[in-house]
Amino acid sequence: MTKNAKIAIGVVAIVLIIDQIIKIWVKTTMHLGEEFNVIGNWFIIHFVENNGMAFGMEMGGSIGKLLLSAFRIIAVCAIGWYLAKLCKRQSDTMLVVCIALVLAGALGNIVDSVFYGVIFNSSIGQVASIFPPDGGYGTWLHGRVVDMFYFPLIEGRFPDWLPLWGGESFVFFRPVFNFADAAISVGIALLLLFQRETLSKDLSSSEE
Repeated sequence: MTKNAKIAIGVVAIVLIIDQIIKIWVKTTMHLGEEFNVIGNWFIIHFVENNGMAFGMEMGGSIGKLLLSAFRIIAVCAIGWYLAKLCKRQSDTMLVVCIALVLAGALGNIVDSVFYGVIFNSSIGQVASIFPPDGGYGTWLHGRVVDMFYFPLIEGRFPDWLPLWGGESFVFFRPVFNFADAAISVGIALLLLFQRETLSKDLSSSEE
């Protein structure tokens, strides 16, 4: 096994373990909508679940959820295949870490989508139980992704003269996300900031 392969496996394992520990802790200690402040009013643990993509975006209905879960699995397989190629070719280590972060984040949310509907009961108005005797709140591939990190850094109101949003309140940063989402975002940000040229060269060499 190459050095990069060991690093990639380590990154994926660490992100997955941390992500699932946090999510299971939230599911088994908080009810849906519950929150508490960690640091002041700008770092809050706020428990929400979503049926869709990262940061709470949605795809409608049961069919949409099923298609999204299937797409996630296909995407993870493609990313995993590409990461394996990078490790085999002994590509730049930082590039391997970036792709591993994206893969790990995607896998973390897939775990929720595939398994959580079966292994947890509902969190609405109660703290969920793991492996409840009456079964879970959903079926395979129809689990909801657990989100909890909320950073309302700036709250205010748009000036009245502003078109469309004038007088409306705003919050920055509004989305609630999880550790897996953060891993994906960090991986992509590092790619764009430091590895764009390396990635372009790698993709070009793959096509030759």
